[in-house]
Amino acid sequence: MRHLAIIGSGPSGYYTAEAAQKAFGDDIRVDVFDRLPVPYGLIRSGVAPDHQSIKGVSRRYEKVALSENVRFVGNVTIGSDISVDELAGLYDALVFATGAPHDRELGIPGAELGNVFGSARFVGWYNGHPEFARLAPDLTGSTAVVIGMGNVALDVARILSKTREEFADSDIVNHALDQLASAGIERIVLLGRRGPHQIMMTPKELGELGELARAAPVVDPADLPPEGDDAMLEPGLRKSVTLLRQFAAAGETAREGKPIAIEFAFFAQPHALIGTDNVEAIEVERTVIERGRAVGTGEIERLPADLVVSCIGYRSSPIPGLPFDERAGRFANDEGRMLPGIYCVGWARRGPTGTIGTNRPDGYGIVEKIGEDLADGTLGNGGKQGRAGFDALARSKGLDLVTFRDWKKIEQAEEQAARAGAPREKFVDLAAMMQALGDDREP
Repeated sequence: MRHLAIIGSGPSGYYTAEAAQKAFGDDIRVDVFDRLPVPYGLIRSGVAPDHQSIKGVSRRYEKVALSENVRFVGNVTIGSDISVDELAGLYDALVFATGAPHDRELGIPGAELGNVFGSARFVGWYNGHPEFARLAPDLTGSTAVVIGMGNVALDVARILSKTREEFADSDIVNHALDQLASAGIERIVLLGRRGPHQIMMTPKELGELGELARAAPVVDPADLPPEGDDAMLEPGLRKSVTLLRQFAAAGETAREGKPIAIEFAFFAQPHALIGTDNVEAIEVERTVIERGRAVGTGEIERLPADLVVSCIGYRSSPIPGLPFDERAGRFANDEGRMLPGIYCVGWARRGPTGTIGTNRPDGYGIVEKIGEDLADGTLGNGGKQGRAGFDALARSKGLDLVTFRDWKKIEQAEEQAARAGAPREKFVDLAAMMQALGDDREP
């Protein structure tokens, strides 16, 4: 019997568990760890609350989690509660699927001002992540600036502009819903240092901006390259640019009866944030594109900004005992291999790129490498204690582990607390999650 520990219960973690089941069958036991008492990682706290169809992939992960040879172990932090060396002594292989939970730093003067947030924190706030539930952004100002030209920037802009009614079937948490409903935002500026041909927005998400009840997208036709140049783009990007052209053509007509403008500001590199305590404005440097790169022109422009959300990327968390690439913001690895018997997968391996589905081949690929290392003897001859050894160690440390059955109790309580039409009302406090488990915990 072989024993596999997967650290991280998001998409890359559960796809890896699924792959291990298919590759090794009954000859493997898999423990999936998470520092939170709840599983699914990015699906729960990163995917936009109004994108419930995307969150539906968790049903696939639940099927894996309920298998006899897979176990969820929540409420334990590998690296502090349990060291990497301790875990490696118990399992034949460790796979770190911890994602990239931290914001890439904006790195400009004024980034420390109040009401300036990275997207991990801001998205975590409206998604009810326990670490960010008390963020309390000030939404009373009239202008929000969202830095970035990817889908996360689109999510933030859309969430800021939706009406309460448009959130009816979402799982946005009540504290965010109430604050958004009373927001004073009239202008949302999507700021990008490059042009329309370099955006990372997918057509579905971009198209949603044209369907909002009280907001309309605004694109300056002068920012668009000649239409004939679109032919060289890959199909998905070409569709997105076509949508930008439609937004530009609609002009002010699209704004009729809609008090919020979502403005696309291309060729604008953030230069500095201005303010005393809270941010009041952003200085941007105009750019031109040379060989696909944004090059500053020296021309500085100042835009009002009462709220700034930076959506420029994410970083993984270093873990004591593991090699880390500080510059790339992910674990140092060779195609997923970090150390003998220790691997990484998903965003922890390749950085924050790709879609949720990208993690499936990534998970299957790392299991193939584990199989190769088992075959050539790199992982030893087995005989490690695995689950039984971990449970004994956890008891000796007084850890309060959360099982998948425990999680289902939390899920049931969230569903019962949901407002009408919503799928759930998430717990935003770890103590409340644990309290929801009651006294009849399984051993």
